[in-house]
Amino acid sequence: MAEKLALPLILPSPPYPKPIFPNHISYHPQPSPSQPPPPTPLLQDVLHQNFCSSESLDRLTQSLSQSQSQNRASAPNFRERTRIGRSHDANRGKPWTHHRLSPQGQAFIQKLIDPSFDAAQMDAFLVQLIELYRKDGVFSLEFLSMELLGIVKGLGYNKKGDLALSVVDWVRSREGYALALTGSVIAVVVNILGKEGKVTAADALLHSLRKDEFEIDVYAYTALITAFASNGRYRDAVMVIKKMEEEGCEPTLITYNVVLNVYGKMGMPWNKIIGLIEGMKSSGIAPDLYTYNTLISCCRRGSLYEEAAGFFKEMKLAGFNPDNVTYNALLDVYGKSRRHKEAMQVLKEMELDGFLPTIVTYNSLICAYARDGLLDEAMELKNQMVERGIKPDVFTYTTLLSGYEKAGKDDFAARVFDEMRDAGCKPNICTFNALIKMHGNRGKFAEMMKVFEEIKICQCKPDIVTWNTILAVFGQNGMDTEVSGVFKEMKRAGFVPERDTFNTLISSYSRCGSFDQAMAVYKRMLEAGVNPDLSTYNAVLAALARGGLWEQSERVLEEMKSGRCKPNELTYCSLLHAYANGKQIERMCVLAEEIFSGAIEPHAVLLKTLILVNSKCDLIVETERAFLELKKRGFSPDIPTLNAMVSIYGRRQMVAKTNEILNYMEESGFTPSLTTYNSLMYMYSRSQNFEKAEELLREILAKGMKPDIISFNTVIFAYCRNGRMREASRIFSELKDFGLYPDVITFNTFIASYAADSMFAEAIDAQALREKLSDTSVSSLAFLDKLCWDSKDEVSVWMDEKIRQRRYKLIVVELSLGEKKTKKLLPSAASVSLRSHS
Repeated sequence: MAEKLALPLILPSPPYPKPIFPNHISYHPQPSPSQPPPPTPLLQDVLHQNFCSSESLDRLTQSLSQSQSQNRASAPNFRERTRIGRSHDANRGKPWTHHRLSPQGQAFIQKLIDPSFDAAQMDAFLVQLIELYRKDGVFSLEFLSMELLGIVKGLGYNKKGDLALSVVDWVRSREGYALALTGSVIAVVVNILGKEGKVTAADALLHSLRKDEFEIDVYAYTALITAFASNGRYRDAVMVIKKMEEEGCEPTLITYNVVLNVYGKMGMPWNKIIGLIEGMKSSGIAPDLYTYNTLISCCRRGSLYEEAAGFFKEMKLAGFNPDNVTYNALLDVYGKSRRHKEAMQVLKEMELDGFLPTIVTYNSLICAYARDGLLDEAMELKNQMVERGIKPDVFTYTTLLSGYEKAGKDDFAARVFDEMRDAGCKPNICTFNALIKMHGNRGKFAEMMKVFEEIKICQCKPDIVTWNTILAVFGQNGMDTEVSGVFKEMKRAGFVPERDTFNTLISSYSRCGSFDQAMAVYKRMLEAGVNPDLSTYNAVLAALARGGLWEQSERVLEEMKSGRCKPNELTYCSLLHAYANGKQIERMCVLAEEIFSGAIEPHAVLLKTLILVNSKCDLIVETERAFLELKKRGFSPDIPTLNAMVSIYGRRQMVAKTNEILNYMEESGFTPSLTTYNSLMYMYSRSQNFEKAEELLREILAKGMKPDIISFNTVIFAYCRNGRMREASRIFSELKDFGLYPDVITFNTFIASYAADSMFAEAIDAQALREKLSDTSVSSLAFLDKLCWDSKDEVSVWMDEKIRQRRYKLIVVELSLGEKKTKKLLPSAASVSLRSHS
């Protein structure tokens, strides 16, 4: 595997694209050691939607004209601007007015929106309308163009997009009337169709017009890009952008803003976003407030708080005053970058500037604290918003539920869900996704399936996140077959894999030990035209870490630092795991000192990772140091952290210390996970109170949790170690009930125990069975089912019979296996037992 990865670049990204618009400078910033440009994050809140709504089209047209004149400017001219958008629309909330429409046009609209209108009468009505214009002596192409614009706007206001399209088609079909179709009319119709989700019809309209040699202007193209973007069809939006480039259509400020929105939603590389802005400025088009708000929003996913602060400062120098959207976006960037103090400072500045925090503001803050496990602070913020008269919404409750789930506090998560329902807040698909993740990660698949039933009852529809969550759950549980099956079902259901899906698959396959499959997914991702981002790099690094491939991990980190994207705390978490799994303790300790000293900011997740890796390496002093540092900095431990403490204390038979951690978990409301129970069973299996291991296994089953092969192997070891082979065989026979197969550890445990008791024939038989089952062919799996699972009683009888048979001599095992082969087959502890017995 290491040889396969010994490449100059593990993650080859696509070549730099051509300039997005002709005659614009393509900007590819050189990597900087201090601030390497990371990949594009995902835009969430600031969306440029409905920019040419029927209420504000006149204002938009005027603004677009201003933007065209700016194109001719030789340099950017920063000046005060009125932001284009719904929030500053003077007509927002008012009924549509037809003051610019003739009485005949007004009457025509009333006929079309009448519920009794028959679409078959459209032709007759339009002919009659034209005759009325001629009769009154007002008919001209210019007048018809103005009337047509008013009519389609009126139909759009009444959500009659199909009728608006029919009117345009009728005008096109009449000889001499097609000249009345202006870019404004086409742009409005495309916008109307986009709002109604009829993007294919909008695209077909422009395609048909191009075929008829109708010149499509920038407004129509911009409207189609917006329509695709608002309906989640970002790749189609990019195709329109390319078409616009090919035809030499000069973009306006609005076009740039829409394209920037699309790039953010698609997660384009950061250098491409910067290149777009530089090209915009070089063309003499200055960014407006919307541009800066979108750029700040783009900094969220990559935790680019320094870049966001830079745009915020540049925006003020350009003469723009931050608005509510600006502050909420900046606050969210700081929150996702785990910089809570800076986020609270933005909140204070926001209030001093006269902007009251909204539900969006509080949800961003709550999410920031919950992500870092600071759940008490998150709940305090929720209470604070209630005191201010702001009612928590579904996002508030879902964020808290997810936070408690991640921390392992299932009881608290259930309370949040109950409070949500009691408050009359209806759960959405995000809530159900969080519940699926909670039950799935605990191995409670029955409860997980109940959530699916509830989704149907609540008339919610699974989204792409639902599928990604299921993929992650099965990957977390090492169920690679299920991962592949779910992925196929997802595509069959019509969902197109996106970046998060690919990232989840890379992570899932690597958790299942299928690293080659994970890398195949990455290649498929590139072939699908999906650009890798910071999450992709971190997913690949996590995969490398699981294999202990620290050299390749260091190489990926260097690539990131050289300009691919900016490493974050999760990047260094994976590097710590790579060192731990690769037995590079010295390198791990050096990196740990950088974290403790502050050279690498000691985020909560990094301190928690130090606890995990030191516990894994059985470094108790270093583990306790990291645990104390976590508490000293005011961070709360989560369930994986506490499990690591239970594990290292359990391995060292430090029962009193283990009980301290268990008492803390109970007092703090943590729900013990399967890992907790497995660590406790390990501790008892090696003690005089070894029977406690099976008691814990029964407790797992009583709580509705599904034990794994580690659980059974631990109990089998407890009985084998104490010569209780009959009980060990009884536990072995129960594996089938839980869909589990014995692994190499299962057989090695039996072999070592037989050999230690001079039961060499039984050891040979167990080894022969193990070798037979090591073949993963279909025939061997069928053999496994037939031999072991047709009758559990047969297994018990077979094992009991072997226990009673003691007629073979030491020479048998020596001649059959040989000393070297025996040592190779048995665990180290078992080998010692065999040697001492001999």
